[in-house]
Amino acid sequence: MRVSTRGRYGLRAMLELANRYGEQPVLMSTVAESQKLSRKYLHALLTPLRSAGLVRSVRGARGGFVLARPPAQIKLSEVLHAVEGSLSLVDCVADPRVCDRSKRCPARRVWEALSGAVKDMLDHVTLEDMMAPEVKTCSESRREREERRSSKPSRNSKASSVPPRGR
Repeated sequence: MRVSTRGRYGLRAMLELANRYGEQPVLMSTVAESQKLSRKYLHALLTPLRSAGLVRSVRGARGGFVLARPPAQIKLSEVLHAVEGSLSLVDCVADPRVCDRSKRCPARRVWEALSGAVKDMLDHVTLEDMMAPEVKTCSESRREREERRSSKPSRNSKASSVPPRGR
């Protein structure tokens, strides 16, 4: 799967809004300037994101764009699907009717598995995860990451990570 410019720039726009989540609506010109995108191109990205229910536009003097849900509730797969369309690696995975060999093609099974793995990864990463210093892997759940963080000794902790010697 190759993520196009639309996908990359759409994600950048969503991360810009996520970084400002909870603040007042963000003007399109502010996002465009911050992300070095033309307003026209940004508008072309925000339209499908709004149609997908990922962003809302607010009218008026204090209007602009905001995320429709908290960053922790917006999956990367939703963002890419909204601006890219199908996330399948090959057309026959999304729609077997495009190829008359789909039912008996041994390669299609590989493409299905690979497309499924990519989708699974994208389904498990949220905008909030993307804003964290480390992006989790597919095998790592949010709970696992939090447990790992809480098990690390704090810098101010006097407890040693070395077990005491037996006497």
